Amino acid sequence: MAVTEEKPTGTRLISGPGMLLVWLYGVMVVGAVSRSAYQIATEFDRAPLAYSLSAVAGVVYGFITYTLVRGGEKARKAALLCCAAELAGVLIVGTWTLAEPSAFPDATVWSDYGMGYLFIPVLLPLSALYWLRKARTR
Repeated sequence: MAVTEEKPTGTRLISGPGMLLVWLYGVMVVGAVSRSAYQIATEFDRAPLAYSLSAVAGVVYGFITYTLVRGGEKARKAALLCCAAELAGVLIVGTWTLAEPSAFPDATVWSDYGMGYLFIPVLLPLSALYWLRKARTR
């Protein structure tokens, strides 16, 4: 009896606009992780919450990048969940930084809805959620 290998027949997530999302998330990984690593290493006591949130954002961006590249239905669902959590984080932290600026002595990636990153942190999960929902119907 021969064993046959099954080819993955998953949803391809990096075609067309998906490739742009991978590129943008990759840039955000580098930006958030490098910024937070430097800040945590050199001045963590100044704003531990802000720097920790930036590190978490970098990890979330990395996981979303990985799931988009991996493809398949499980990865699509995981990316959908992470993008929804990312959007919630951006909205919560963005609102928090506007309502209580003294809570964050230094900015996070998600401060002011990502204004320091040209609002990409709020636009990216919206775009990704749209793309991931559209990818399901193909």
